[in-house]
Amino acid sequence: MFPASRPNAYTGSPLDRAGHLRDDEGAIGVALASEAALFVPVWRAKSLMQGVEAGCPRAVLLQGGLARALREAAGEWAFLGLFGEAPVFALDLSAAEDVTPLLPTPAHSFTDLRSVAGLLPAGEAAILAHARGLMHWRTRHRFCGVCGAACAAKSAGTVMVCTRCEAQHFPRTDPAVIMLVWKGDRALLGHNHRFPLVKMYSTLAGFVEPGESFEEAVAREVFEESGVRVGQVAYHSSQPWPFPSSIMIGFHAEALTEAITVDESELKDARWFSRAELRDPASLGIQLPRLDSIARRLIEDYLAG
Repeated sequence: MFPASRPNAYTGSPLDRAGHLRDDEGAIGVALASEAALFVPVWRAKSLMQGVEAGCPRAVLLQGGLARALREAAGEWAFLGLFGEAPVFALDLSAAEDVTPLLPTPAHSFTDLRSVAGLLPAGEAAILAHARGLMHWRTRHRFCGVCGAACAAKSAGTVMVCTRCEAQHFPRTDPAVIMLVWKGDRALLGHNHRFPLVKMYSTLAGFVEPGESFEEAVAREVFEESGVRVGQVAYHSSQPWPFPSSIMIGFHAEALTEAITVDESELKDARWFSRAELRDPASLGIQLPRLDSIARRLIEDYLAG
């Protein structure tokens, strides 16, 4: 209906994930010791950057001696892939209470990726999101969900294996549908109780339930939250969303009905907005979603269409 105009934030990673190397302990050992190896530090879900205060953030990937010093402080690591010929690893420094002494220079800082993702070069944002998501999963899967015993990292940190029953646990990504519902010249947006901005209106969204197709999840979530029925559902694009561990699958959905019945447990409000109104949200006293979000992209491509 309204095709994607450009890639979403956190996509377009320049890394070759090189899955064939993960179980080659010898190759991974050589890669860890290599002077060419690049390390992506993560501290309590924040990523290492420079230039943040100046408004021009860049990812900081470390090599050589600086990286070795951080490796000694790191509680966890994982292989992310190859950047050209250089192996790339995530390092989790979350065990350190004070991370300041670990910073290479005062110009570097650990920063919440969400606060600057729209300003980062696309490839850098994708690498930082990859590292953040994988290390978050690692910290949340220290124990086996089958028998409760401790797990150990295997396959270069990308699989957790139970030390008792040997069950394998793989990185979890939760699929969620996100959809701009439209009818003619109007689009349906809602204000969720959980939104950090009190004036923000965004597309509807929800997690896919067992046994559902994406299209069925779109129709169910829209009806549950707003009482609106939808017909044709068209795929737009997807976006990794490692906050903490989702993949957002974006759609445009054509409404069959217009009457709104808000599910107050989910939404505080839902309204139809004309294209003209969405092009000038400040005139209504509302804000649209952040620029790096697929929600904003769904709205922008609807307006362009």
